[in-house]
Amino acid sequence: MTGFTGATLDRADKIRGDAAAFAAALRSPRARLLRLDGLDPAVGADGRLAWDSIAELPNAAEPILLGLDGEIPCFVGFEREAARDAPGGRGPWRALGLLPAEDAALWGAARSLLLWHARHGHCANCGTATVVHRAGWGRRCGACAAEHFPRVDPVVIMLAEHGGRVLLGRQPRFPASRYSALAGFVEPGESLEEAVARELWEEAGVRATAVRYVASQPWPFPSQLMIACVATVSGNEITLDRDELEHAIWCSEVEVRAALVGDEGAPFLPPPPYAIAHTLLTHWIGE
Repeated sequence: MTGFTGATLDRADKIRGDAAAFAAALRSPRARLLRLDGLDPAVGADGRLAWDSIAELPNAAEPILLGLDGEIPCFVGFEREAARDAPGGRGPWRALGLLPAEDAALWGAARSLLLWHARHGHCANCGTATVVHRAGWGRRCGACAAEHFPRVDPVVIMLAEHGGRVLLGRQPRFPASRYSALAGFVEPGESLEEAVARELWEEAGVRATAVRYVASQPWPFPSQLMIACVATVSGNEITLDRDELEHAIWCSEVEVRAALVGDEGAPFLPPPPYAIAHTLLTHWIGE
């Protein structure tokens, strides 16, 4: 299963738009509150996400409904300063290796929501401060009545394929020896296929001739939708954009397989299992 997918909560859309139902969910004696360490997941002794009673919600926090676990309303608390000041994306990696898939997916949704609220406190239309709306799944402007909803930014992530090998790149911020699929944001006016082709040309100087979709993944750092593809390219000569990549390599199926199983002789360290680049490599060798 691709990381950050597989959440089992009912997102309870009908409650979001019903103020009375939302209030009833908050009053439920079974309602629970996701416990966080800043924005990172708090993990209980059982290796699962930790929860408190909704009664533990701080006075200054806004309750955001994550969904229903059967009949149990599940919330996370939003405090603007706490969400804004929390370190971004550096602390959760160890926990993500331990959490069940459905817990990681639920935490990812909560993290993205909290960061969106922290960054969108004012109306993009008129600049007036907004208030939490639709059980936390929107914000509303009292001045111009505009409604704003959590955004998701589409990102293509792709393997270029040529002659039975795939192209992997390395950014300077990666851990030593790690290589991954190339990626980039989809720009206005582009299809996914066009974004894949443009990014491969801009970052590595290879021309895509065909693109096939593989899978997608929400990525809560802060709120991307990663769209994984494989692109057949016309040649293997690489021209790197040094502002994006410090190195790139072509790898065979045997080399990719060795990396994924942790062979000491593998030519690169693969992406972690919760990253869709790992899913993409696994899919490719399975083809």
